[in-house]
Amino acid sequence: MRMGIDLGGTKIELIVLSNAGDIVYKKRVPSPQNVYQDTVDCISQLVKEAQRAVGIKQLDSIGIGTPGTVSSISGCIKNSNSIWLNNQPINKDLEQAIGCKVFIANDANCMALSEAQDGAGANSNVVFAVILGTGCGGGLAVNKHVHSGINGVCGEWGHNPLPWMTDDEFNYSKTFDCYCGQKGCIEHFISGTGFARYYNYRNDYKTNLHSRAILTLAESGDSLANECLELFETRIAKALGHIINILDPDIIVAAGGMSNIERIYKNVNNQLSQWVIGKECSTRFIKSKHGDASGVRGAAWLND
Repeated sequence: MRMGIDLGGTKIELIVLSNAGDIVYKKRVPSPQNVYQDTVDCISQLVKEAQRAVGIKQLDSIGIGTPGTVSSISGCIKNSNSIWLNNQPINKDLEQAIGCKVFIANDANCMALSEAQDGAGANSNVVFAVILGTGCGGGLAVNKHVHSGINGVCGEWGHNPLPWMTDDEFNYSKTFDCYCGQKGCIEHFISGTGFARYYNYRNDYKTNLHSRAILTLAESGDSLANECLELFETRIAKALGHIINILDPDIIVAAGGMSNIERIYKNVNNQLSQWVIGKECSTRFIKSKHGDASGVRGAAWLND
């Protein structure tokens, strides 16, 4: 059996998978806040409870997926939105607390691995995964293994600039700064937050609507909401075209709240070749099979 943990900012979820990929145990608890040692203690307790529940006497390893990554230089967590984890050697501390090897990867890389193993990309060698949620994450699995890169930042496409900006997009990009310190990041165009921000910008900030309300307006025929949704699809196509030109993956899978907009798959796929050199594109953009469960499932596959 395999054990995986999704270490998020608001919740920690643990699953145990059978060798066939079936979930045989699952538990979710709120994430401890602000105190690093509380996180270590919480995960250690969850693991021990799971061992007792499924009868595992000795663990060889566990996998953990989390925002951020382990620095190849310091061996500590970096870039986590749970800032109390940053600059901490959590894998080493957990190995001591639990008594087994601990593998840690970015949550988007875990999603890519899950979908490559037994999800929408199971028949593909190179799987690029995108998370279209509050932010915009990405991950890469090659031959059913995570590729994190020497700096641990492979897949961070959301913090590259949106390619082939129109004049309007360029002017809009100057109205805000990304938390990464740059301007014009893809995340601010094709995340749920970015989609809503752009609609409110186009409405001269007379509204402060969230993405779900704007999508409802689009479904009812609102012209501005429809225009923003069409631009959202074109921006995904441009951003993915950039990825295809660099990486040329077999398949691109999507998860996150905005991935549930069914129309985006047809409309983005119809546009992809426009942004790929040579004007041909066999790479398909599809919805993930495991959705929000991909991260924790991928974590369980990390030691494969």
